[in-house]
Amino acid sequence: MAQYFSVHPTHPQQRLIRQAAEIVRRGGLIAYPTDSCYALGCHIGDARALDRLRRVRQVDDKHHLTLMCRDLAEIASYAIVDNIQYRALKATTPGSYTFILRATREVPRRLMHPKRKTIGVRVPAHQVARALLDELGEPMLSATLILPGQRDAPTDPEEIRMILEHQLDLVIDSGSCGVLPSTVVDLTEDTPQLIRRGRGALAPLGIIATE
Repeated sequence: MAQYFSVHPTHPQQRLIRQAAEIVRRGGLIAYPTDSCYALGCHIGDARALDRLRRVRQVDDKHHLTLMCRDLAEIASYAIVDNIQYRALKATTPGSYTFILRATREVPRRLMHPKRKTIGVRVPAHQVARALLDELGEPMLSATLILPGQRDAPTDPEEIRMILEHQLDLVIDSGSCGVLPSTVVDLTEDTPQLIRRGRGALAPLGIIATE
């Protein structure tokens, strides 16, 4: 059964953050808040935790997962970033954006898209997510917590625990994050390509919205 931590959204309790990081290091699968909606997270190097994450989301290896990173420097260790891509990242991070980039050799093959060799990367703005990443000292493998058959992510952490209490090790409750996921943009081509429109605005990326 999942543990349940109530963590302050802007002043997270360090004791609880340390415990949450240790659960991730031990191979746990957690639900945690971001500046878009709640996300699933696990250790970047744990293959069993990765399998559990994919089972909860019911996605295969062609679904892009995301490396939640502390900053742009950390992104550059795991994704190939040229000057144009760097400017796009600089203008929008931290924030509610996930970027698809070509993976470096630091990324385990099981985390990449099997054909494109790409990976999602993001620097969140939510203080709890940032505190957790600082405590881990490395990226956390993540996916938006949208349940199979649902269009929107659940906003109530108690609901998340009720639905997934036997599939997660921890739910971090920091209140509602809203239902909109991050905006997903593919930066592997010359022009940014919108993959999913979410909370992040399109204007900083020079993308014209079409309804």
